[in-house]
Amino acid sequence: TQVLRKSLQRGVVLSTGSFLVYEAHKLISGFAEVHASFKVEDVIEQADYLYGSGETEKLYRLLVQHKNSDDAELLWRLARSSRDLAQLGSTSAEEKKKLTYDSLEYAKKALEKNESNFAAHKWYGICLSDVGDYEGIKTKIGNAVIIKEHFQRAVELNPKDATTIHLIGIWCYSFAEMPWYQRKIAATLFATPPTSTFQEALRYFHMAEEADPNFYSKNLLFLGKTYLKLNNKKMALLWLSKAKEYPAQTEEDKQV
Repeated sequence: TQVLRKSLQRGVVLSTGSFLVYEAHKLISGFAEVHASFKVEDVIEQADYLYGSGETEKLYRLLVQHKNSDDAELLWRLARSSRDLAQLGSTSAEEKKKLTYDSLEYAKKALEKNESNFAAHKWYGICLSDVGDYEGIKTKIGNAVIIKEHFQRAVELNPKDATTIHLIGIWCYSFAEMPWYQRKIAATLFATPPTSTFQEALRYFHMAEEADPNFYSKNLLFLGKTYLKLNNKKMALLWLSKAKEYPAQTEEDKQV
């Protein structure tokens, strides 16, 4: 009887021990999941701070560590930072090309992970356009409709995103000023080639400004350039002056 009692007690102890191990495992696993969740949020918070501070290289080094992430928010930010690094004057031509193609892959992966992420659509469109610079005018024009579709989808998902509205304006401006030989290429690629006007481009640039006033030096520049195309020098001077006075924080601001 004593042996049986001891055996039962030992069994209870083992069962309790197993239960405690199981509960500890659940607790640790739960903590790991929460920790992982917080880690993604922490990385995003740090990334946004670095982006706002114009720390392009530090931002890229932070985010490239997470290139195998399944989080669309991290991936589109990595696409953006790769592109920003490619734009720096200190980046070699070889590295610029690699970063440009990498950025497209990161944006594509972000879309695969979350099709409803407006920023993933926006940066996919931007990066696809950049890759066209390396693959020739035929590819660039051939991708034009796809690029615009992604920009429009981004605006559908987030109608207040001024940058995407600006990008549709850039798309319209590009087709409005397209030279004859490029129009001829477009005619071979599309049954009905995409076209636009400077008036349409102007409408989008103003819409972007209304959504978020003074948000982007390049929008101010293109308002000025578009008014010049429409031969309105008074309005062109107004917007070009605003672009000139814009506080330059990024490389692109300096170029503007």
